[in-house]
This record gives sequence, structure tokens and C-alpha cells, in this order.
Amino acid sequence: MAKSITFVGNGKMALALAKGLCETHAIEVIGRSMAAMEKFEQSLNIPLKKTLYTDADITNKTIILCVKPSNLNEVAPYLKGNAHALYSVLAGTPLAALKIISARTYCRAMPNLAAEAGASMTSLVGDSTIATNAIALFETIGSTLWLSSEKELDIATALAGSGPAYLALIAEALCDGAVREGLKRDDAMVLMRGLFNGFGKLIQTTHPALLKDAVMSPGGTTAAGYGALEKGKVREGCMEAIHAAHDRAKGMK
Repeated sequence: MAKSITFVGNGKMALALAKGLCETHAIEVIGRSMAAMEKFEQSLNIPLKKTLYTDADITNKTIILCVKPSNLNEVAPYLKGNAHALYSVLAGTPLAALKIISARTYCRAMPNLAAEAGASMTSLVGDSTIATNAIALFETIGSTLWLSSEKELDIATALAGSGPAYLALIAEALCDGAVREGLKRDDAMVLMRGLFNGFGKLIQTTHPALLKDAVMSPGGTTAAGYGALEKGKVREGCMEAIHAAHDRAKGMK
């Protein structure tokens, strides 16, 4: 019999996680609107158990909390009973704040949008007794890293949690540049996707600096383009993006 997971909330991250977990787990979703939960069910294309907040009982259930951080205090009173385990993907919401919901163990998790493709990079922190189960659960949707503090999780959120948006910007900008130089948009998209696919494999085993040096020959095309990136302060911009996102994560507490 499949293990059961209960999602509280039915937004984009809940859907991404459910897509990754539905092959190995029976899915229940608890939400405010039956119509929204039915749309969630249609997106997964599998039958779900759907429960309104007003009827919610989380006793002995494994919960993945996916509501907006600002809605935690509103939703928590509806969740009656004592959960077996509570996993939260709420950015900037500390473990102490989660204890407004009753559970035996607590864990903060920060997956990213690639969860729906089984390729999330998920950072985890929480009760040490839940670490093994947390890693096993989130490894069903990609890679995991158990961290030693909530401070580290906030930094990880800025890097791996928000990272798909940063890379999407870079991917779009590279295509725009190729189009500006005269390449067809569709061809630029094919080349960009191939680039990201190959680079994703290389970066698993090779340091970024070594990859850069392997491509950049003296006085060549890559050196010219790399110089333009440095002139445009792309490196500084990326570092500032992590700083700003980390500050925001801290400020949400």
C-alpha cells in the first residue's frame, strides 16, 4: 500500500511536489476551495482525497505545509489533531513558528520548481530524529542537503530555492542576445536548452572555474564575451541577488 502524504495548500509549489511524489504516495490535499482542489487534481490527472479546511484532521498524518507564509496564522487553527510529521516549505518561517500546528516532529524544507521534473535541489533542517525520513521523502523528487541551522537554510533558499528564476533570466537573456545578432528565436531556444542540459551534467563533477578555463582560449570568442559579462557586473549582480534574497528570507520571520 502506498504511503500517504497530505498537502496543506494547493499552489504552484504543492503541485510541483505532488507531481514528483504521486507515483510513490497516495495524495491528500487540504484547501480552502473545493473548486481549486479539483483543478489541482486535474493537473495531476490522478484521483485525490480532497478535504476543506473546515473538515481537516491531521492526526497521525505526514503533512507538507505549502500555504503562503502570511497565511500560516489563519490556516493553523483549522488543522486539528497531532500530525506524525510536519514538513514546511514556507520561506523565512522558522521552526518555532510552525509549532502553532501540533506535530511530533518538524522539518523545514526548501525545494525548488524542478521538483515537478524529479530534479529539485532541496535543503532541509529540523529535528534530528526526522532527518533520515526527510531525506528519503525529498529524494523522491531530486537531490537533498541536510543543513545544521536555520540560518544556513535561509541562505540556501536564496541560492537553490530562488535559483531557477535567476537561471531563467540568464537563459532568456542569452537567447535575446543571439536573436539580436541575427539568429532565429526558435533556433536560439534549441541551442540554449542544449547548452543548459550539457552544462548541468558537467557542473556535477567539475569546478566552475575549471569549466570556464577549458572554454576560454587566449584572445578568443569566449574571452571577448566573458569580458563583456564582467564589464556588465554579472558576477556582482549574482552575488547581490543572493544577498537580497537572503535578506528577504530573514525579513519574513
